[in-house]
Amino acid sequence: MTLAIVAAMREELAAVLALMPAETCSTVAGREFFRGRLHGQDVVLVLSRIGKVAAAATAVTLIERFGASAIVFTGVAGGLGPGVQVGDVVVADAFLQHDLDASPLFPRHEVPLYGKSRFATDASLSARLALAAGAALPQARLHRGLIVSGDRFVATTAEARALQAELPDALAVEMEGAAIAQVCHDYGLPYAAVRTISDRADDAAHGDFLHFVQEVASRHSAAIVAHLLA
Repeated sequence: MTLAIVAAMREELAAVLALMPAETCSTVAGREFFRGRLHGQDVVLVLSRIGKVAAAATAVTLIERFGASAIVFTGVAGGLGPGVQVGDVVVADAFLQHDLDASPLFPRHEVPLYGKSRFATDASLSARLALAAGAALPQARLHRGLIVSGDRFVATTAEARALQAELPDALAVEMEGAAIAQVCHDYGLPYAAVRTISDRADDAAHGDFLHFVQEVASRHSAAIVAHLLA
């Protein structure tokens, strides 16, 4: 059983990779896949790159080439829910593509030929991930619910408010999770995701984004993964 741990940016993955004392590296499709063991668990770590296409390609490679039995995504997101603030942690119960619109052939947000717009994460793995996040980061507020994904960095107050109005139960917004959720749905593979809130997806979102990822979110990811596998 091999657990895949994925992040979009190198800064998000660095602290997790540092937990693994020894690993082998394989390069496939321009991505480095690091295989090793953490707390007795076979794992493969990879940087997916940013966006839904990159994330989907990474997920398929993890399944087809590396035999991943489950996927956990970790990283950052912009907060949308009214109580979701910078430094909080969100564990996804479901994902939706906020920029998908095949209307009038299909309802807005619905994935064509699937008859659904929301893809649930694995209940058991998500519960374990939430417990790990709570144990690793007792000072951080933990939320569970809908995360939305799109191929756009939401960085204006107007965009954030539009998403909040259209999808009032969305807790956070990012650029990869829904794509991996759809791939895992197709393969019947357990999937869970945790995101540290780096900004409020508003006019100030671009501010200290990289600093936050390096100094806060990366350590959050490493602590959560360590507790998940302990």
